[in-house]
Amino acid sequence: MTSIRGLVRRPWRLAAEASALLIAVVVAFPLYWMVLSALKPAGEIESTRPRPWTLSPSLDSFRRVFEQQEFGRYFLNSLVVACSVVVVSALIAFLAATAVTRFRFRFRTTLLIMFLVAQMVPVEALTIPLFFLMRDFGQLNTLGSLILPHIAFSLPFAIWMLRGFVKAVPDALEEAAYIDGASRARFLWQILFPLVFPGLVATSVFSFISAWNDFLFAKSFIISDTSQSTLPMALLVFYKPDEPDWGGVMAASTVMTIPVLVFFVLVQRRLVSGLGGAVKD
Repeated sequence: MTSIRGLVRRPWRLAAEASALLIAVVVAFPLYWMVLSALKPAGEIESTRPRPWTLSPSLDSFRRVFEQQEFGRYFLNSLVVACSVVVVSALIAFLAATAVTRFRFRFRTTLLIMFLVAQMVPVEALTIPLFFLMRDFGQLNTLGSLILPHIAFSLPFAIWMLRGFVKAVPDALEEAAYIDGASRARFLWQILFPLVFPGLVATSVFSFISAWNDFLFAKSFIISDTSQSTLPMALLVFYKPDEPDWGGVMAASTVMTIPVLVFFVLVQRRLVSGLGGAVKD
């Protein structure tokens, strides 16, 4: 009987695995094509008969990218923006999630609903108001004009996600800590923080990717001071309307993707446990 059930289930399992493999190929193909185009000679990139392979790979496109004088500065600026957004948003989100979960205060439900509504507002609709706001605060042409909006947009999602992790910590643990003489601050940082750390990692991944790949805010708020530009803006160096350097664009895009992949690999175990904890809530 067990063998019969296994035979019945096996076709469905094979179909599911084949579907998952097909989806993975479709998702990964643009990345493969990007790297392939970065390695192709210029003649093959502009060919009217594109091929999904190359017999003469070249690093000329990467050489042109790294020969750009400001490329290192763009990379450092992107790193500063992304890391600042991750650290600050994670800290604020942790404290805010703890407050809305552990404390009862007036308009708490309204505040949570506002967090949810904030996630529904398109970023493009707020770009112009944010431009005037940054201008009034004197933040145009500074990295602060990129850091502050990304912190604001990443907080609603981070707070909602961390709220589930904080809620999963039993109140009895907090009471036991107080009985043992722990202060509220000690419980917050030495007990609660390590327990919700997987959730912080999960939210940090989304914050990092959003800040690292941002082009809209960088194009809108960095107007004249190119020394404050980030990596997405470096793509414009290789894109010229009359004669675009597609090899340079693809090589720069590949270099931009590497830090995201490294960051993801470093935190993937924490990310899986963090997403699992969010689903359990």
